[in-house]
Amino acid sequence: MYICYWHFQYLRYSLLLLEYFMRKRIFNVILFNIILFLAIFLCLNFLDFINFECFYLKYLHIYCAGCGGTRMVKALLNLRFYEAFRFNPLLFILLIVEIIFYIYSTFIYIKKGKIIFPKFRTMTFIAFLLLTYMVLRNIPYFSFLRPI
Repeated sequence: MYICYWHFQYLRYSLLLLEYFMRKRIFNVILFNIILFLAIFLCLNFLDFINFECFYLKYLHIYCAGCGGTRMVKALLNLRFYEAFRFNPLLFILLIVEIIFYIYSTFIYIKKGKIIFPKFRTMTFIAFLLLTYMVLRNIPYFSFLRPI
């Protein structure tokens, strides 16, 4: 098979262009992760500063699906995994699933340049799961689901 010089140059420049865009996407991912972790850190410090209380617990006297979430994140940042799980088991499991999805979507973005969003059906299922968890958590028989 005969490949002329111009075909070879075209292939070479195409690969260089692809490598350039992949490097640019990797830089975007790194920059996004730095901003994300900085935002999480600032939010956690701000919640400590204003002494944030849960609206549901304060006024309705019920535990919401997110009660214990802030303490869970703080325990995770201090590498106390069992304690984090006890604060909010469902959010702990959902966080692990979200991290796996985030890593997968990041690799797809770097490789193909395509941004992946969760499907509507998946988000509806998660909303139903959180609502069910909120109801179960307030039934006295399921008191083990309440934050410690």
